Amino acid sequence: MSDLTLTLYTTEGCHLCEAAEEILQRTPLRVPLSVDVVDIASSPELVERYGTRIPVLRRSDDGTELGWPFSVDDVLTFLGTTPV
Repeated sequence: MSDLTLTLYTTEGCHLCEAAEEILQRTPLRVPLSVDVVDIASSPELVERYGTRIPVLRRSDDGTELGWPFSVDDVLTFLGTTPV
């Protein structure tokens, strides 16, 4: 899992996105993960794809996505890991 990067699709002023970031910060992991935060407003394609779905987490290794709402437990399951 060390090569895994997550992308969090978000946009400015999104209170759900802020809640998702807080959940990611509270998720206890054995190995630190890299999380790229992408503002969908930077791309019309991203707005079309995620505009009504954000926040969305996407795995770099297999492209699977976890849409909102999600909890710490959901993130752990999505990553296939157990808490510290």
